[in-house]
Amino acid sequence: MAPGLVETIHYQSRGKDNSVSRSIFPDGIKTSGQHPPIFKELKPYDSFPTEIIGPTAWSTDDYRDRPEKWTHRFTAEEIEEMSEAADNFRAAEIPLTGISQENYRLPRLSAFLESVRNDLLDGKGFILFKGFPVERWGNHKSAIAYMGIGTYLGYFISQNGKGHVLGHVKDLGEDAKQIDKVRIYRTNARQFFHADDSDLVGLLCVARALEGGESDIASSHQVYNILKAERPDVLKTLTEPIWYFDRKGEVSKGEDPYIRTSVFYLEPGGKGRVYCKWDPYYIRSLERFSSACIIPPLSPAQLEAADVLESTCKRFALHMVLEVGDIQFLSNSQVLHARTEYKDHAPPAPRRHLMRLWLATPESEGGWKLPFHDREEKKRGGIQVDDVGPVAHLDAE
Repeated sequence: MAPGLVETIHYQSRGKDNSVSRSIFPDGIKTSGQHPPIFKELKPYDSFPTEIIGPTAWSTDDYRDRPEKWTHRFTAEEIEEMSEAADNFRAAEIPLTGISQENYRLPRLSAFLESVRNDLLDGKGFILFKGFPVERWGNHKSAIAYMGIGTYLGYFISQNGKGHVLGHVKDLGEDAKQIDKVRIYRTNARQFFHADDSDLVGLLCVARALEGGESDIASSHQVYNILKAERPDVLKTLTEPIWYFDRKGEVSKGEDPYIRTSVFYLEPGGKGRVYCKWDPYYIRSLERFSSACIIPPLSPAQLEAADVLESTCKRFALHMVLEVGDIQFLSNSQVLHARTEYKDHAPPAPRRHLMRLWLATPESEGGWKLPFHDREEKKRGGIQVDDVGPVAHLDAE
């Protein structure tokens, strides 16, 4: 047997309703963090569907020339409601990490956001909001309103070992080639098709790049169908729990520095949907472990599968450009996303800047039933290191 396939998995369950210190976690809920799957709930390739049908398996042709089906421009009334809610929240002097539906009220817009949430979870899995007045409001008020919208879609979770619940996608000059240490969102490098460690992800465009930095998305269900028809050997490899994902040092005491899992899963029960977890940077950054024979290196079949998955996503991608004031929300369960390499404006012009949210949607509130120990926790997924509390800075650090 290959090394690493029988290693002890260090999983520390935090429990479904464990109490935490509100002095550290203002809303009383702690991000669960990254965990290996429940291996006995993983299904063999023969159990997967021959074809995925329905709104989640969309084709680029369905939307390329029909932006009205996937964009929503905020109306003056909606902006006024968000503005009033943000002003009230700021006046109450509540920290951003304590924002919730209770203290950021949207009595009219909330019904529409509920329909958006349903479509993200059970439909096409993406939407692009336009016309958010980020330049007029500035970073602080924009962050309040943006996170406030997020509370109607899910629970915000930590995105890194520092507890950032409001992330900032911005080039900080870090070396993208050091993939075992550097998170790519902190560089200007191309991001290959991937899914984040959250149920939903949001991106608010604060400033655009001079060139590039454009967005591509693909239905992982459509990609699944293509692979099933054209490369079933590749798809089978992607369903096997032989893939190691790097945690890049963002681990709690006693946890392994990587996770073994598969790329495509079946929901264990529930609706039996196909779930995708993927990021090629995180499988290619593990040489420090494979060279020490702690885990097996990527096999030729795995390397080919990674390349075929990327090329298939590119063939069937929907391209979009995020303008200042646009907000993109995606479901990581059935949508993969990518970003082109970019070049920033010369100083003193602002650098490309996107505010990012990772949102959790627990099973008890309509989220997908996933083969993970934390699937019923409100803040499932994300990245949690020990008891690092949530922070919401207004810019990158």
